[in-house]
Amino acid sequence: MVVVDLIKEISKRGSLVDQAILELLPIGHPDELYSAMRYLFDAGGKRLRPATLILATEAVGGNPKDVLPAATAVELVHNFTLIHDDIMDQDKLRRGLPSVHIKWGLSGAILAGDTLYSKSFYILGQNKAEPSRMLECLTLMSIVCTEICEGQWLDIGFELEDTVSEAEYIEMVVKKTGVLYAASAKIGAILGGGTQKEAQALWDYGRLIGVGFQIFDDVLDLITPEDILGKVRGSDIMEGKKTLIYIHAKENNVTLDIFGKKNVSRKEIDNA
Repeated sequence: MVVVDLIKEISKRGSLVDQAILELLPIGHPDELYSAMRYLFDAGGKRLRPATLILATEAVGGNPKDVLPAATAVELVHNFTLIHDDIMDQDKLRRGLPSVHIKWGLSGAILAGDTLYSKSFYILGQNKAEPSRMLECLTLMSIVCTEICEGQWLDIGFELEDTVSEAEYIEMVVKKTGVLYAASAKIGAILGGGTQKEAQALWDYGRLIGVGFQIFDDVLDLITPEDILGKVRGSDIMEGKKTLIYIHAKENNVTLDIFGKKNVSRKEIDNA
């Protein structure tokens, strides 16, 4: 049995994407717009989605270097969503640094996110592949970006609801997080020359990985120290997010007095 160091393998693919970002997203004019766009890339990140795309390409026998534009494109989409999420959630920190809207203002952050979104399609289109496969990937990316927005809308709407079911939460998470992982895996398979069956299997895999990642991220938000988390711990509770943790707590009659309160102490979060 061969034991694979998954973190090392993801990091290796992530390094390829970091270099591709430098080449495919150079600083342009106006300088400040492009600096705002590049800000979160330069701050780090795990590159999980582009790594998923590259690994899917390899799984169907494709060359990872051939899909670097596509891998870069999904990372651009991810960072576009982070910028806009931080605006909507009023989060002041991201990856241990001031959020884009804190550093460049709301208007600057909105423009940076919008430009990343539009650039993602242009960069995806730079991939060398059969026209039919490229069209499928571009169409898929458009559908997925729409679903991400639908998921974010559901997430915001949940804050106004007294009760949210586990099924409703999963639906939201599939759209908000799962579909971009799913698309990353499927696009990797399509551009790597995989069959429709392989592409669909990798879509299903990516979707489940994305849902699992979001649930894990919800837990990390509650238990991880801020210097490691890179943002305020317990922010989901303070923002009134209906996470799976909250749903299960309510089902078991656990009272969270600090839920939805913006200014709470670390001790209160620990007690929660």
